[in-house]
Amino acid sequence: MPLAMNRDVFITCAVTGSGDTVGKSKNVPITPKQIAEAAVEAAKAGAAIIHCHVRDPETGAPSRRNDLYREVTDRIRQAEVDIVLNLTAGMGGDMIFGDVENPLPLKEKGTDMAGATERVSHVAECLPEICTLDCGTMNFSLGDYVMTNTPSMLRAMAKQMTDLGVRPEIEAFDTGHLWFAKQLVEEGLIEDPVLIQLCMGIPWGAPDDLNTYMAMVNNVPQNWTFSAFSIGRNALAYPAAAVLAGGNVRVGLEDNLYIGKGQFATNGQLVEKAVNVIENMGARVIGPAEVREKLKLTKR
Repeated sequence: MPLAMNRDVFITCAVTGSGDTVGKSKNVPITPKQIAEAAVEAAKAGAAIIHCHVRDPETGAPSRRNDLYREVTDRIRQAEVDIVLNLTAGMGGDMIFGDVENPLPLKEKGTDMAGATERVSHVAECLPEICTLDCGTMNFSLGDYVMTNTPSMLRAMAKQMTDLGVRPEIEAFDTGHLWFAKQLVEEGLIEDPVLIQLCMGIPWGAPDDLNTYMAMVNNVPQNWTFSAFSIGRNALAYPAAAVLAGGNVRVGLEDNLYIGKGQFATNGQLVEKAVNVIENMGARVIGPAEVREKLKLTKR
């Protein structure tokens, strides 16, 4: 595809995630109050969309508790700034196998499997404008962890999201995930306008080198809206790569803890850095109202 830089860019900030980052930086928000405050900080810095996971307030471990999502949602909606809320629906598909000789039974610690309705229950309760749909199964990180999202599960979850009037953000970690996303659209389970997030550099999905990244971009239909990010050391370079390839930007402490070598970031600082990159490239950062118009979102 020809190079077509995006001139009107929205920023998503993923403020906490579910990774083992709490012990690595004191800036990672844990409680619903902290997560909502991080969302407001990021929105004031220029993020139009805030992507939220929740964590156990006592331990910082990832959680699927609906009451925590409810509190985060209420706090964000009561804030003094406008925010497009994007809740994860990626939890509930975690399998930790035993070992290489005895894969079964699964290890109880870390394994978290739930049905489609349970995985979307917080979305049904909170009705965010957007929620994520991890569009495939993959080996994830090191060891014996597999992130599972079967075709039947994805079809069921996509239908529930669409029926609720919540826009799915398809998270694609590899080219096969894009292939299946097209299938969901063809079957009418996801409606236009289609929103997709290219998740680069996550072991063992698509690596974040530019050849692989452009292969992902070239497989996104031209009438879809996409964002892209990478994790870790290349995260700060990806706002430029995303905009140059015609996409939008995601940053945040879910993906990267640092603003510079040895310098821990806040979510607001990462958004500010992305704003500077976008504007210095000659593009414009758009806000929540324009994002809603572009993606036909229902503000609640």
